[in-house]
Amino acid sequence: MSRLISPQMRTFAIILFGQLISMFGSGLTGFALGVWVYQETGSVTQYALISLFTILPTVVLSPFIGALVDRWNRRWVMFMGDAGAGLMSLTIALLFFSGQLTIGAIYVCLMLASVANTFQWTAWAASTALLVPKQQLARANGMIQAAGALTQICAPLLAGVLLELIEMRGILLIDVVSFLFALGTLLIVRFPELAENTKARRAIGQEITEGWRYIRERPGLMGMLLLFASANFTLGLVQVLVPPLVLTFASSTALGTVLSIGGVGALLGSLAISIWGGPRRKVYGVLGGIFVQGAILLLGGFRPSVPLITVATFLFLFCFPIVGSCSQAIWQTKIAPEIQGRVFALRRMVALSASPVAYLLAGPLVDQVFEPLLLPEGALADSVGQVIGVGEGRGIGLLLILLGLGTMLVVIASWLRPQIRLVELRLPDVISDTPKAAEASPSTAGQLPQLDASETLP
Repeated sequence: MSRLISPQMRTFAIILFGQLISMFGSGLTGFALGVWVYQETGSVTQYALISLFTILPTVVLSPFIGALVDRWNRRWVMFMGDAGAGLMSLTIALLFFSGQLTIGAIYVCLMLASVANTFQWTAWAASTALLVPKQQLARANGMIQAAGALTQICAPLLAGVLLELIEMRGILLIDVVSFLFALGTLLIVRFPELAENTKARRAIGQEITEGWRYIRERPGLMGMLLLFASANFTLGLVQVLVPPLVLTFASSTALGTVLSIGGVGALLGSLAISIWGGPRRKVYGVLGGIFVQGAILLLGGFRPSVPLITVATFLFLFCFPIVGSCSQAIWQTKIAPEIQGRVFALRRMVALSASPVAYLLAGPLVDQVFEPLLLPEGALADSVGQVIGVGEGRGIGLLLILLGLGTMLVVIASWLRPQIRLVELRLPDVISDTPKAAEASPSTAGQLPQLDASETLP
């Protein structure tokens, strides 16, 4: 525990605590707004548009935002990002109090809040390597993911209770106060600054291209990016497929139990990597974790069983923060700090772009291809159906099995590529073993050590 509260981790911990409070407030509002929109409209489409308008600005604008983050002071980018998102929550609250809140206004506010949050997230991701020793990066990333998992589990449960006790107006006020708390923590810390000669101004388009070229010229990082795009595509399909799969043979209460226990798995995985710190070779954590996820999908599709799918969901989501934290630690160690903003933004854009594609393909794949194959008179009823069963939901089970096999084959192919398997050995580290992290008081701000010319952006 002393390692988690050492001076090198103190600034990181203060910021993380502020962001946790802010995320929790936003989680309460997100749940309450979803309920309000559905109750007002009775439309699943209107409800689903909340997710679309939340993710769309991030996908479209991430490369530009990343380039801007690399130009500006990252602490103030985080501050302004939190302030912008908080202003949107305040706007929604004022409209609600005055009786003028509309569905259109919610969509606009959510899009603007998404832009602000993308600035905040990119600056946070690009600053972690400045605040945390590289040996602690996987642990720090696990702590970030644990905060997110805790919010995803607890915020909806508490929001449901608070809607009955203090109604929508009370939740909106809590959200606004939570942003003020996050802003306060950012005011009492300082970030190590990059050397002035790394801040030369170039055209935004050139800086975005430069970030992409940085990845492309390093085959190991490009391979990891493609591996993660594949993993995120699979995750998108799983998110869409699991609820209807469970509902074909169990109740909505059982589905809620499956999803809740899965959320606990994500939280415990985050806590595990926070305490453990991951393997010495972080790439083993990435490849091994994704391979295990593939095996879990393969087994989870075999039988229409609530216990089986519950265990599979728990283990699948338990692995995810371990994989993500190890991967993030590799990138934070191998990417020059002065361009981490644009590189991480490009990574996020690629990852998030895979999810909408998966959402669009899931329905047609199930309804038009896999489900008909395993109906009692389907083409595979007398072959594959004899192993995994026939009837409603068995086509989804077959698709999960194939996704699991495909995931395992992708990992094996990645392992056979030395550029990926040896990425930590072939690429030099570009951050110091012990960065001088800033303290909580303004007078103790540290400075990032100068990088060798051979380690800077080519």
